[in-house]
Amino acid sequence: MNSNDNSRTPKATEIIPDHIVDPDFDPTWSDDDDERGLAPAMPAATIIILRDGTRQAPPDILMVRRAAHMRFAAGAAVFPGGRVDADDHILAEKWGAQLPSADGAARVAAVRETLEETGLAIGISGLRGDIAVLGEMRAALLAEAPFSELLGAHGLSLDLAALTPFARWRPNFRTERVFDTRFYIARAPDGDHALHVVESENTDLFWLGAAAVLDAHNAGDLHMIFPTRCNIERLAEYADYAAAIESAAQFPPRRITPFVETRDGQSYLSIRDDCGYPNTSVLVDRTMRG
Repeated sequence: MNSNDNSRTPKATEIIPDHIVDPDFDPTWSDDDDERGLAPAMPAATIIILRDGTRQAPPDILMVRRAAHMRFAAGAAVFPGGRVDADDHILAEKWGAQLPSADGAARVAAVRETLEETGLAIGISGLRGDIAVLGEMRAALLAEAPFSELLGAHGLSLDLAALTPFARWRPNFRTERVFDTRFYIARAPDGDHALHVVESENTDLFWLGAAAVLDAHNAGDLHMIFPTRCNIERLAEYADYAAAIESAAQFPPRRITPFVETRDGQSYLSIRDDCGYPNTSVLVDRTMRG
């Protein structure tokens, strides 16, 4: 594992829980669906949305900043996403029958949550540029209307192939909320989009290149939880969307369960080293706990 922590010294908050549920759990266990030794977790999904950069610059990434009162990742910059619900499984059976059940439902959840949180439609077919319909659907989702009913009412379908699996993070820390989160990559739709956040959950949203996100984080201007930072570091290596997709194919998502290890008398928060991440370890005592 890469233990060069000099390039990984955070100057802002990375949220790391204090306790491991099972210190003997093997985080490189080959069966990604074996839950033995793991704390209960809620399925969740998120989309890393890439927008082509200007003048051959690396792509920009859409991120939202969580409200300070939120129970999870309060005040942190994250990718849009959220929990998988029962209706997501219904839609996955209809529009993603060829996919494994958990993968299909997670893709639906990522599409739904991205629309709800940002107003951006990823993987929704049949809109024909109708911004008013998107606004109506978003308002209805915020009022907890089932996504399946909204798609049916507007004659829309889902293109779940628009999302490419990128990573899966499933912590095993003893915290109030543990999420088994599937990360996907998608290209931003063409055109200008009047995006805005739902202020009850997020305070703002922004497009920014991965290198600039890391600079802001290290300067103390932007907070990120550990999985987000690791993914931003990985994204910073890609010159364009095609390179990100190539990496996703080279490193099919494996379950990543962070763990604490001791080397030379110091504790490191680490992840497995076979998932395409350039840095896989950070000193715990240089990291502020959230």
